[in-house]
This record gives sequence, structure tokens and C-alpha cells, in this order.
Amino acid sequence: MAGPGFTTKSFVPVNGIGNSAAYQVSGIPYLTGSTVTGATELQISFPNVTKEITIANAGSDGLRVSFNSATDGNVIGGNHFFTVAASGSHTFTVKCKEVYLSSAAAGTATFEMFAELTTVPESQMFPLTGSGLTD
Repeated sequence: MAGPGFTTKSFVPVNGIGNSAAYQVSGIPYLTGSTVTGATELQISFPNVTKEITIANAGSDGLRVSFNSATDGNVIGGNHFFTVAASGSHTFTVKCKEVYLSSAAAGTATFEMFAELTTVPESQMFPLTGSGLTD
């Protein structure tokens, strides 16, 4: 239909960080796991923005999960992390492009991770910083 206020162009939805449809469909599976030892921090970078992340701690020490490195701001001192208890698991319904994992007791923490990824490229994800994350 053409005329005042109308165009002949079709509306084509664009996949992006604010497109709710990208989060309503089933996610693309992403599986990984590893062992974190001592004061080491492991960064897991996702190829696309996440929809949900489940982390299972298969070790005997707590496993710290944060959305910024311990070297960014006051992550550890400000308690801006979540500890997955030994032999426990936790699911985060969150959009992010990376997570950081470390042993809560500077011992050994072994984990398994399942993430649901959207089709949104990680380059579109904004930085997660500020109150409750790094301050």
C-alpha cells in the first residue's frame, strides 16, 4: 500500500541484542568443562550472547562465578561473584558474552558448563560493569 505515511518497503526484523525473538526460541547448545587450580582465574568466552548458563561444580571446593575478571574493579572484595557449592549446580538466566571462574578456596575446582546461546553475535553485547558487578 502506498500513500501518505506508507512506503513500499517491507519491514524486516533485525537480529540483535534487543530483539526478544532471539531469546524466546531454543538456544544453541554450548558445552565445556575444566579444572581451575590455585589462584588461577579461567575466562570462558562465548561465540554468541547467552540466554542461559548452567554450571555444575564437580569438585570438593566452592567455585566462584563472576561476569568480570577479579582484576576488574572490586569483584572479589565487593563480593560481586556467586559461589557454586561443592557438588552443586546453579543456572543463570542471563545475557552475557563471557564468565570468569575461580576456586573459592584457592584449591582445585572442577566444573561442567552448559550454555544456551542466542544467534546474537557477541560483538553486540554491552560491557557488564558498575554497581553489583565491579563496584
